[in-house]
Amino acid sequence: MTRLSLATLSSLNLAVPTPRYARAALTPGILHFGVGNFHRAHLGVYLDTLFNQGLNHDWAIVGAGVMAFDENMRQKLAGQDYLTTIVELENETTSARVIGPMVDFIAPADKAALIARLADPAIRIVSMTITEGGYFVNPATGAFDPAHPAIARDAAHPDDPATVFGCIVAGLRRRTAAGVAPFTVMSCDNVPHNGVVTRNALAGLARLTDANFADWINANLACPNAMVDRIATVTNDRERKMLSEQFGIEDAWPVFCEDYIQWVIEDHFPAGRPAFEQAGATFVKDVTPYETMKIRILNGGHAVIAYPGGLLDVHFVHEAMQHPLIKAFLDKVALDEIVPIVPPVPNTNLKDYYKLIVRRFANPKIGDTIRRLALDGSNRQPKFIVTSLRDRLAKGVSVEGLALESALWCRYCFGTTESGAVIEPNDPNWDRLQAMSRKAKTDPAAWLGMADVYGDTAKSPVFQAAFAKWLGALWRQGTVATLTQYISGKNA
Repeated sequence: MTRLSLATLSSLNLAVPTPRYARAALTPGILHFGVGNFHRAHLGVYLDTLFNQGLNHDWAIVGAGVMAFDENMRQKLAGQDYLTTIVELENETTSARVIGPMVDFIAPADKAALIARLADPAIRIVSMTITEGGYFVNPATGAFDPAHPAIARDAAHPDDPATVFGCIVAGLRRRTAAGVAPFTVMSCDNVPHNGVVTRNALAGLARLTDANFADWINANLACPNAMVDRIATVTNDRERKMLSEQFGIEDAWPVFCEDYIQWVIEDHFPAGRPAFEQAGATFVKDVTPYETMKIRILNGGHAVIAYPGGLLDVHFVHEAMQHPLIKAFLDKVALDEIVPIVPPVPNTNLKDYYKLIVRRFANPKIGDTIRRLALDGSNRQPKFIVTSLRDRLAKGVSVEGLALESALWCRYCFGTTESGAVIEPNDPNWDRLQAMSRKAKTDPAAWLGMADVYGDTAKSPVFQAAFAKWLGALWRQGTVATLTQYISGKNA
């Protein structure tokens, strides 16, 4: 087994491609917040592909983070010269490649170095993967929340920021003071209109201390919307062992992912950009149709299988797809209620797209877990499920399946599976969700009273009735019988 580093690249398994470019010749052009598995499997792979083509060597990545766990990632990656092994898993094949587009990683505690790098004219893109819950918005409305404690703290200490947005605003202030043009801020998170949400967060934070600077951000800062898609799993000892056994590589933090990858992005980069289209990205004027399709069908589909899977003690996603009731539930909700209200997408057949999603979910090699899909429902449900629910209610068509999905989420948050096993906290708001779930057992309206999740949809008598019916059925007869009842069409 060979430990991954620049010095050992030539000693690796010959079946594993390594960077064909000289790492010493790369110079930074992107600073990225949130150097997790998805980032390295997505943006990292696109850049590595370009670099291997001999293109854009002045667009290497500098990693950054503001959370305590970012330091652990930094140390692991620094110990192997910021190289990462990407393992791509398909049903029939498993392949690995080593990528090296990252050349530095600023320690989370070194805010002075971070702000100085943000002010560096060489940095022309600041990108981020900070999860759906990291944008300080009201989940029901999508509006920026200036009262959030972390935002209030940064507004009170603008020169010592603790959030990603506080750091970016501080960097922009220093750039403007020095007469340096702003960078482009590029969100790579599964957030509807992620560019708009990013700009709103930056301007909203700035407005708390300087209204003129907030207006400048709104007028001058490019924040393109994007749709990103690739399933990357959590790295554990299982993945490290698989890598060492199959490819003879010791990597402290490899990334295991599917072989599918997609990136659709609006082409708005005044400070320049890499030729991402040469690596397979698609540039469009409006990303909305692609974003809506992906968030509602893929991410919504994940939510549909997550909670029945969790309640039935299913561990892996592919195992849920092998469960006849869970698979039938997904098919019925997706094809009857989600896909029909997704607006048309250029050059895309939505039913074919759904078939692709099903194939991806069923991939047994990925090792994606139901628990990961069930994570952070309080932030994900408003974006992935409630949007479809709202549209269907507006059209006056059935919401039975989406109401059952909501009831399953509520039942999951009670904190025990059908077998009586304890469900460990799986949401930043777990205590609140568990309390609401326990109230909802006898008063379903208590759950729908979470206005930050359901917004005006909770006021619909149609949704209220369907939710109460299905939650009652789950408690009365269990998950299996309730899924069977819904799938059979016996919704009354």
